[in-house]
Amino acid sequence: MIIAGEASGDMHGAKLAQAIKNLSRDAFLFGVGGSAMQKEGVRLVVDAGTIAVVGITEVLSKLPTIYRAMTTVKKALSRLKPDLLILIDFPDFNVHVAAAAKKLGIPVLYYISPQIWAWRQSRVHKIKRLVDHMAVILPFEAAFYRKHHVPVTFVGHPLLDRILPVVNRRASASQTKTPIIGLLPGSREKEVSTLLPVMLEAAKRIRRQLPAVRFVVSCSESIKDDQVSDLIRRHAPRLELETIKGSVVDVFKQSQMIVAASGTVTLEAALYGIPMVIVYKVSPLSYWLGKRLIKVKHIGIVNLIVQKGLLPELVQDHASPQTIAETVTTMLGDPERLKQIEKELFAIRDLLGGAGASDRVARIALNLI
Repeated sequence: MIIAGEASGDMHGAKLAQAIKNLSRDAFLFGVGGSAMQKEGVRLVVDAGTIAVVGITEVLSKLPTIYRAMTTVKKALSRLKPDLLILIDFPDFNVHVAAAAKKLGIPVLYYISPQIWAWRQSRVHKIKRLVDHMAVILPFEAAFYRKHHVPVTFVGHPLLDRILPVVNRRASASQTKTPIIGLLPGSREKEVSTLLPVMLEAAKRIRRQLPAVRFVVSCSESIKDDQVSDLIRRHAPRLELETIKGSVVDVFKQSQMIVAASGTVTLEAALYGIPMVIVYKVSPLSYWLGKRLIKVKHIGIVNLIVQKGLLPELVQDHASPQTIAETVTTMLGDPERLKQIEKELFAIRDLLGGAGASDRVARIALNLI
């Protein structure tokens, strides 16, 4: 059984399902995920799109749906009694499922660690009790779990499985007389409804200062087309822009820089060497609680990896149209800074363990069985 609760988890779960099938053709895979996992033959008992949510207070509105999904998952776990449960991130849901598996004597592999090193570190004790093995994707995570005597393997980052070596990838984008800025508002409905209007208002300000600039909006597979088109119609009806559905790589290929919601996509952009501004907003209460719980200096995964503020982070009140526009225009006006950022972003690849993460996790899974 594989459980991935969000768009990025669905992507990584699909690659893992493929790797498991390559090693064991008769493996039967079922669980929680999205269209990517389904295409790889995972039988879904719950669609992840119905339970994906961000923010502490934002969870409350989805509690009935999440509770029904949890009940469905626990029933499937009890009836089918899989040989292994694989959990992919999504901690508040997955740790409950791990407890149910433990009672049933089902071994648990946790792939892509919850960010317990960033906040609520005490959860490591629960993970130690419930999880048989951690497969982590960031180098500093392995040291954290070893410190707490949790069995762990650093497997490398799964994004490297599908990002090909890039040589001077953005030469044409850098030389074009028409700079293109990608707007990436996230893969959850709430993120898009919160962040896309802010990004569009910022884009209008940027256009006033840089009339030649063009914009490309990324629309995740998990987001309905009409949600994005309605927001564009309401906030920027006269702004020249293109919407690209699905693969964000098509946005990366033509963007000189991007404005992105904090999340996995920022690391993906970094591996393509694209300078960016990271933005994020949640409810005031979620932000207030988060500030008191989070133990790290940065929210952007790229900045956490390089252990400094390489990329601007605009969070909550700082994620305003005016501040975003000022930050973007300042960066575009400093080509030397952009080149240096690009160079440091490409260097991140060497820190992430190389390609093959999905295959390594598949071998750990079969060894646990």
